[in-house]
Amino acid sequence: MAHASKFALLGLALLLAACRSDPIHYHTLIPQQPAPANGVDIQLEQVTVPPQVDRAQVVVRQGNSGLAILETEWWGATLADELQNALSNQFTGTSKHARLGLRVDVQRFDSVPGQYALLDARWRLRGSNGSDATLLTCQSVIQTPAGASVDELVLAHQQNLKRFTDQVAQAARSGASTCPATR
Repeated sequence: MAHASKFALLGLALLLAACRSDPIHYHTLIPQQPAPANGVDIQLEQVTVPPQVDRAQVVVRQGNSGLAILETEWWGATLADELQNALSNQFTGTSKHARLGLRVDVQRFDSVPGQYALLDARWRLRGSNGSDATLLTCQSVIQTPAGASVDELVLAHQQNLKRFTDQVAQAARSGASTCPATR
């Protein structure tokens, strides 16, 4: 009987150990240091992202055609909401320039561990005075080298977003007449 109790206890311990899950790590695209005012007053209207990556879990590329959903590495919100918050954070401040509206359509948001983070976005600036007339439509492709860890990928994505907002601000300061050079 004592022998059966030991096996039952051992079995229970193994079952409980097998049910243990790894802790979830949360990440944000908002940098720890606040962004300096970029001299433009832009209202972020809409951000869209590909459905493959618009989830709370971090998604990374594997090989030429694979995607992996990292079940223990999560964004603080869905990726679309993270991008919306991070970009809104970058466009704080007021300026003498006319207020503009910005719509961002992310074409690709690639995370490749040990290689790079990539942001490929089509964006439109328009007057936010109620007019639907687009002043300027541009495409930005920004790639930053990244280390193998998820933290390093997130930092590379933060740098991409900073460079992206600098490009949008440059276009806004030019009177929304020309697209900035990318890369």
